[in-house]
Amino acid sequence: MLHDDAVAFARVARPLLDADPLRHNMALTVLDTLCRGGGPVAALVTVCNGGELVAAALRTPGRPALVSAVPPSHAAAVVDALRAADPDVAGASGPTAEAEAFATAHTAATGARVQVDRRMRLFALGDLAPPSGVPGVARAADEGDADVLAGWRRAFVDEERRDWTDPLSPRETVVRSLRLGAGEMLWEVDGRPVAQACARPVVSGISRIGPVYTPPEHRRRGYAAAVTAAASQWALDAGAQRVLLFTDLANPTTNRLYPRIGYRPVHDAVDLVLA
Repeated sequence: MLHDDAVAFARVARPLLDADPLRHNMALTVLDTLCRGGGPVAALVTVCNGGELVAAALRTPGRPALVSAVPPSHAAAVVDALRAADPDVAGASGPTAEAEAFATAHTAATGARVQVDRRMRLFALGDLAPPSGVPGVARAADEGDADVLAGWRRAFVDEERRDWTDPLSPRETVVRSLRLGAGEMLWEVDGRPVAQACARPVVSGISRIGPVYTPPEHRRRGYAAAVTAAASQWALDAGAQRVLLFTDLANPTTNRLYPRIGYRPVHDAVDLVLA
């Protein structure tokens, strides 16, 4: 079934997503943003079998389809529905098994080639262990910091050699994040921002950290760990039962850093390009 309204889609899909919020954290946070008027929709799809909801997928413009809630056995049905609503779907993102099954079904239907864009690992916070001895203090950002944060959003994407695909500008994404109630945290040394981390608003008991960015001139001083710990504490104080973040498996630095402050691996995920 195709949906043209995020709130209506949420009424149908949320029970499935809420059943495993860690696995479906990306879909839940994106859907929460959409339901609060935080951006346009490219496609919203649900699949029922015998009156029971068995699969749900969503995509926003410029982004891959989020397929964590698409079991491999129902991938072909979701591909057919998505293609009818959204012929421009060009990627899939989710836990490895679900994303790869969706890509296989999409290839069978279209002949598209599958390329791995990024392999990731989801981490969940255990006992938070903020680093000690890092100079500086954390503070919550506000809209007066939007230009700094926007510049760092763009730098983050540029360093990964990616295109900016969000229909909003970097500054607009920062302002939207702040107005939707995210914990945009800065780490400052002598009153000067040197790193940032964002904690997404709490949905279904979870908050996801990201992005985290430190400009090159301020790296290797512990700022990323310190500001991530501060954002994680913000999420806990906001009521999160679980705090999550993704790492790029190609980046050994972050995969060593986050376990030191209390994060533990949950599952691997992948972003796939359907070319």
